[in-house]
Amino acid sequence: MMTPPDLNAVLAEIRACRACAGELAHEPRPVVMVALETRLLICGQAPGRRVHESGAPFTDASGDRLRDWMGVDSETFYGDPSIGVAAQAFCYPGTAAGGGDHPPPRRCAQLWRPRLLEALPEVELTLLVGGHAQAWALADRMKPTMTATVAAWRDYLPDVLPLPHPSWRNTAWLRRNPWFEAEVVPYLRGRVRAMLAS
Repeated sequence: MMTPPDLNAVLAEIRACRACAGELAHEPRPVVMVALETRLLICGQAPGRRVHESGAPFTDASGDRLRDWMGVDSETFYGDPSIGVAAQAFCYPGTAAGGGDHPPPRRCAQLWRPRLLEALPEVELTLLVGGHAQAWALADRMKPTMTATVAAWRDYLPDVLPLPHPSWRNTAWLRRNPWFEAEVVPYLRGRVRAMLAS
């Protein structure tokens, strides 16, 4: 049996990474929050501008909505090592001309994701937040759309739960798909509650 990579060493390398420095309009600032005890791993697409500025994941309105879906407060989200965040790309990719952020560059996940996941042996449930995260992690198991993938959430249990992005841009999506908050959110809250209690 192979020994998993040392998490502290992997995190030090991630935080020092400047692989995209020449392609970004700003200084890279990798944002990742995991521990050896992480059991619930949240995988979004990439930090937004506010997260880039704060250096902590989900310090924005999307984070407020995500924490509500999970049924946890900020103190628990940032203070309990059983909750971790590792997006597809660790650095803010910049804002696209038409609004919204650029998609996460694939290079980041290719460079870091396999090693980081190997260094997190306790992960029981991964939340795949948004279509980019779902496409990378699920590959050909992803349905034709993000909506179809989230609607088929039971197919990916018990170790993966696909979610829409909690951005304000998806408020209309949530209104059109009331089954998400009626079915998926209670399941998520129950899993999170059980993990935090055990």
